[in-house]
Amino acid sequence: MSVVRPLIAGNWKMNGTFESLDQARALAGALDETPVGCEVAVCPPATLVRLMAEALAGSSIMVGGQDCRAEASGAFTGDISAPMLADAGAELVILGHSERRAGYGETDAIVAAKVEGALAGGLRPIVCVGETLEEREAGWALGVVTGQVEDSLPPSLAGMAFAVAYEPVWAIGSGLTPTIEQIEEVHRAIRQVLVRKFGDDGAKTPILYGGSVKPANAAEILAAAEVGGALVGGASLKAADFLPIIRAL
Repeated sequence: MSVVRPLIAGNWKMNGTFESLDQARALAGALDETPVGCEVAVCPPATLVRLMAEALAGSSIMVGGQDCRAEASGAFTGDISAPMLADAGAELVILGHSERRAGYGETDAIVAAKVEGALAGGLRPIVCVGETLEEREAGWALGVVTGQVEDSLPPSLAGMAFAVAYEPVWAIGSGLTPTIEQIEEVHRAIRQVLVRKFGDDGAKTPILYGGSVKPANAAEILAAAEVGGALVGGASLKAADFLPIIRAL
């Protein structure tokens, strides 16, 4: 694996309609005028993946999905496979987000199987990990997060392009943000696991921070040790909010 550029990815979650594509076009236009030194991706809901890919064609912005099934096809009503996302124009996919782990009972084993499916379908996985407030207050944060990294990343990722996103569950959408020291502590622990599992490749894998990233705090967070980008939620919905975060790197 060659040296990896930082990555700023926007997770639109269950937000966005056809008219929202104008925000993506505005973002692409601004980045084309003044390029940045990082990769940028937008992960819209599945209904917009194809349209987003068409809207951003020729720009520097990649398109990603928000989840995928481990299987490539089958009788799984309502689910989407990695080959389907790739066919629609996606290059990446978010997997193991806390909202999937908590709301849909996704275990590390399920996430690992989805990673395998994403790789087989030609997508770059962004694998999410993070502790709840109760786990943080109990002093279990590092153990929980490193355990998720250990068990959610299959050996087949060796030599492949992927990212890990640390999202403290208690910070997502709450307006709360860990201290820089807490962020660095967890990112360093994640790095240790990545290096142990994947050697030199693990030393180059970007570790993104996610959890109430805003224009006001982006520069400080992105300057922290072992932070190689960000997974941005609500602030990625509008170009005027997302652009300053990207430029803060």
